[in-house]
Amino acid sequence: MKKKLLAECLGTFTLVFAGTGAIVINAASHGSITHMGVALTFGLVVLAMVHTFGDVSGAHLNPAVTLAFAAARRFSWHEVPGYLAAQIVGACTASFLLHTLFPQDATLGATLPAGSDSQSFIMELVLTSILMLTILSVSTGAKEKGITAAITIGGVIALEALFAGPVSGASMNPARSLAPALVSGHLSHLWLYLIAPTLGALLAVPLCLCVRDSTCCSPPPAS
Repeated sequence: MKKKLLAECLGTFTLVFAGTGAIVINAASHGSITHMGVALTFGLVVLAMVHTFGDVSGAHLNPAVTLAFAAARRFSWHEVPGYLAAQIVGACTASFLLHTLFPQDATLGATLPAGSDSQSFIMELVLTSILMLTILSVSTGAKEKGITAAITIGGVIALEALFAGPVSGASMNPARSLAPALVSGHLSHLWLYLIAPTLGALLAVPLCLCVRDSTCCSPPPAS
């Protein structure tokens, strides 16, 4: 279990450090990375972390994903608190490091709505639902492992960040939004990015059952 928690911590650290780091560096370098570059960074870092840690912890890297796996009966509820804590610690460590490296940045890549809260709430709910439905379809039990799963999940994240990033920030991940918000002090919209992705991921569970048989959301067979 210690190795699983360390893998989740390291994986989420890398996700937040690279993803929000791309946003911070893009701002510091007057747009040299570009929006497309930021979106691809998020997709590529998830691809890399799923391939790196998928066979250890499942590479959830996301509290909403962990909760949805548990709701789908693919993951034990008693392991959920440890995973959530590891993900939050990894994310916050990354944001603190970015704050040390770029103290002039005001938001540290925090996700903020471009329009109304309701618009971003619905966007985050739908985006995370699509992402989690994909994860449930390509994962084995509660483990996202193998190059196919890594490419598919990373590709969906990059795709969603490309078209939805300018609207809601395309977080899809409470830990990714929590860490920069806490460190930068931009907490006014945080509730949106904690609740909407979680609800979206949970919504993917019954959607999976609608398009697949009951084994979609059931404990994996004993090996």
